[in-house]
Amino acid sequence: MAHTLKFQQVDVFSSAATQGNPLAVVSAADDLTDAQMAAFARWTNLSETTFLLRPTHPEADYRVRIFTTTRELPFAGHPTLGSCFVWLDDGGAAKAQEVVQECGAGLVRIRRDGSRLAFCAPPLLRSGPVEDEVLTSLVAGLGVRREQIIGSQWADNGPGWVAVMLASREEVLAIRPDYAALKGLNVGIVAPWTGPDAEADFEVRALTGDLNAEDPVTGSLNASLAQWLIPAGLAPRQYTTRQGTVLGHRGRVSIEQVGDQIWVGGEVQTCIAGSVTL
Repeated sequence: MAHTLKFQQVDVFSSAATQGNPLAVVSAADDLTDAQMAAFARWTNLSETTFLLRPTHPEADYRVRIFTTTRELPFAGHPTLGSCFVWLDDGGAAKAQEVVQECGAGLVRIRRDGSRLAFCAPPLLRSGPVEDEVLTSLVAGLGVRREQIIGSQWADNGPGWVAVMLASREEVLAIRPDYAALKGLNVGIVAPWTGPDAEADFEVRALTGDLNAEDPVTGSLNASLAQWLIPAGLAPRQYTTRQGTVLGHRGRVSIEQVGDQIWVGGEVQTCIAGSVTL
């Protein structure tokens, strides 16, 4: 049986449409099968496609399922903000001051911060030092010297991120990844952006080894980077990042630590609105 459902394609982490990270969102998708969701996500060919459903947890306002072109994710950042934006645009009303999203990783809190939305970063599933054999793959896959990596950490909150820090933005932008050498690793790269022309505090890149592609702007990675950098004294409690530069995007992510919680924020724009029949 075919279902005609409300659909939006939004741009996340940018104040100007087409400069952030696109997300496809299907509303009221409770009657779709897993196979239908996976097939539509493959067809959109975006980094993620999400489906809004009725919540199953009493504290949640809505439930979301997040699909890449190859698998379902328990959590991802730009799909969280984009899905919340669409849910609110559909007329969703939160039970409390903050919106509560239910996803595979559990409950995620989202707040409105002026024109931005911000999510509370979920706990890391894996942290700690990076093994020597993984670092060897990173050096080969990123085409850098071992001494250029001034810090590294597992920073996995769902997608499997391993993070490295370089000394300069120029080094980050110069990387031309060898995905075969990365052996399926999902790699986050970060470096300070210094100088009078700096438009953010850090430059970030996200290389998704399971898709052999670079993600334009990545909320989950920025969340996990903050959970590494701030406690380690490598970043202040409030900062901004630029991401997507190599791809011609101008994504901007805002990070703020409040108490022991990390909030990851950005703006969302609607690019396409209509319906889809599945």
